[in-house]
Amino acid sequence: MMKRSTLIDRRSFLFGLGSLATVGTVVAGKVTYENQQIQALDTNNRDFSVTEKPSLHERAAKKGLIYGAAVRTDILKSDAKYAATVIENCRMLVPEWEMKWAAGNVKLRPSPDKFDFAPADWLANFATSHDLLLRGHTLVWHRSLPSWFKEKANSKNAVEFLKNHINTVVKRYAGKIHSWDVVNEVMLPKDGRSDGLRISPWLELLGQNYIELAFRLTSAADPNALLVYNEYDLDYDNRQQEAKRTAVLKLLERLRTKGTPIHALGIQAHLSPGDNQFNAKKLRKFLQDVASLGLKIMITELDVVDKKLPFDIQTRDRIIAGVYEDYLSTVLDERAVIAVLTWGLSDRYSWLNEFEPRSDKAPVRPLPYDTYMQRKLAWNAIARAFDQAPKR
Repeated sequence: MMKRSTLIDRRSFLFGLGSLATVGTVVAGKVTYENQQIQALDTNNRDFSVTEKPSLHERAAKKGLIYGAAVRTDILKSDAKYAATVIENCRMLVPEWEMKWAAGNVKLRPSPDKFDFAPADWLANFATSHDLLLRGHTLVWHRSLPSWFKEKANSKNAVEFLKNHINTVVKRYAGKIHSWDVVNEVMLPKDGRSDGLRISPWLELLGQNYIELAFRLTSAADPNALLVYNEYDLDYDNRQQEAKRTAVLKLLERLRTKGTPIHALGIQAHLSPGDNQFNAKKLRKFLQDVASLGLKIMITELDVVDKKLPFDIQTRDRIIAGVYEDYLSTVLDERAVIAVLTWGLSDRYSWLNEFEPRSDKAPVRPLPYDTYMQRKLAWNAIARAFDQAPKR
């Protein structure tokens, strides 16, 4: 007769095999579904041709829109062809690193009592010299905090750090900034709070009122800038993003009810075909709800993550162009949308090269220009969306 312990071990082993088989079936089903979704996005007969020569910002301006892109000082300084392409296509620039507390090798706030404005000043002067609008990005973000913050900040001094930072930075560029991303990525319903707020150092140190405080401080420091709350994962039809859209609307309603000086919602729009289902009707409804609060809307960090798209460049570029045109055609129907900014202009300098690389090691292709500064189908798709958009 088999010992009880041996019998249990064997049953556990067999159950484990069954569980593995079930997991394998689920994973295989998910991969099959994603492949079907991707195949559905690729239509060979789709026409992305454009017949006129105006730049992206000229096409946008005809409809009362602003087009621009995220840039970095070091790249503008070192790549003349890239700089010329930015000047040709953009009406607005947003600093990818230079106005965050710390990002990349740039540290705006290297220590509690010091600021380094050199990179941000250079970019502000570049924008002024080429008659370009400039955004401020970003004053409050949990991921851009410098290393000293964790050691030095506490519940007693955090409010002074925040006040000093906003007053110093915003006043320095007052009159030069079109809009500020005052708070960035503050909602995360899966953290489990009833209000949907992300559990971040700012929340833990100052409580939920840090958001309203940041807007009031920024408004006082620069009364003429457009003040924006910037957020990601608001674009697709799934449970997680539906929950975030609901939480964001509740936050916006609370801020407006309190008379908080907030003027716009920034939708990042890092689009990811293959992972998610796009539902134009639901997105339009969300945009209408935001607009009904008297807020403008900016598409602030638009690009297309291509890590799950086919290796073949022609196929991939067609899919990416289709994603751009479908998304922009939807959001630009809402006249509260005033600007479209891509997170970069050339594939060569996209953040996705580092943060969302392809498993096949192929270069990513998320932006309107390739690594050689040549227009891609994505450029055409954005141009076509601007051409077809209703006028503001």
